[in-house]
Amino acid sequence: MTHAPAPLPWLASGEPFPLVDSAWGIDTVAPGLLCAGADLSVATLQKAYQNGIFPWFSAGQPILWWSPAPRMVLEVGQFKLSPSLKKTLKKFANDPDCEIRIDSAFAQVIQTCAASPRPGTHGTWIVPDMINAYIDLHHAGLAHSIETWIRGELAGGLYCVAIGQAVFGESMFYRQTGASKIALAALVSLCRQHQISQIDCQQNTAHLASLGAHEMPRDEFVRRVRALCRQPVIDWHFGSVYWQHLFAFNTASA
Repeated sequence: MTHAPAPLPWLASGEPFPLVDSAWGIDTVAPGLLCAGADLSVATLQKAYQNGIFPWFSAGQPILWWSPAPRMVLEVGQFKLSPSLKKTLKKFANDPDCEIRIDSAFAQVIQTCAASPRPGTHGTWIVPDMINAYIDLHHAGLAHSIETWIRGELAGGLYCVAIGQAVFGESMFYRQTGASKIALAALVSLCRQHQISQIDCQQNTAHLASLGAHEMPRDEFVRRVRALCRQPVIDWHFGSVYWQHLFAFNTASA
């Protein structure tokens, strides 16, 4: 049973975010909803992510900011490879027509994610203002795309936000079966190489749980994120490379 939550704070541009503990609770109509308003500038988005907050809204709505409790997190050491995914990775790594690229087509990745709504949803939350904002974030070095390319075509991928060593998964898509999971495996491998401990997955889904993600108390998540944000930035500028050794690491450790 839900109850009437506290009035939703409305922020002007530049105003600080409320404490995440004031987000609407699990027994309200919108668990995790924190506030509305503000803007989608690079500075605002960076401050939001540093405090465990992210924007999520549909066309026709104001900018809505969320901080769910608990938080879904993939600790990279717990990433699960199913037998079928392990086989797919090995085949991909041994095929010279297959490669992983980083940041070679960020705009194309986010636009394709926007055109590929999640199953069971109508429309997309990656509205044009969000696309433009995350492209700006990418140009600022704070958002990245991990891309699966097969025979010179973009087959799948994902984009994420990265501040220091805090990595926040946003959305993924595939045009060929398994291509988005390959991109996620590459991101996990990159995080392992740089000793990054976790990837934020925002909200609980059965798909994420099947890959090893689990729920974490929000206060613990925020503490971790703030510490990771203070760590040195890793090198994301690999361009177009073959990552057989990273996939070998993934499959060997499964």
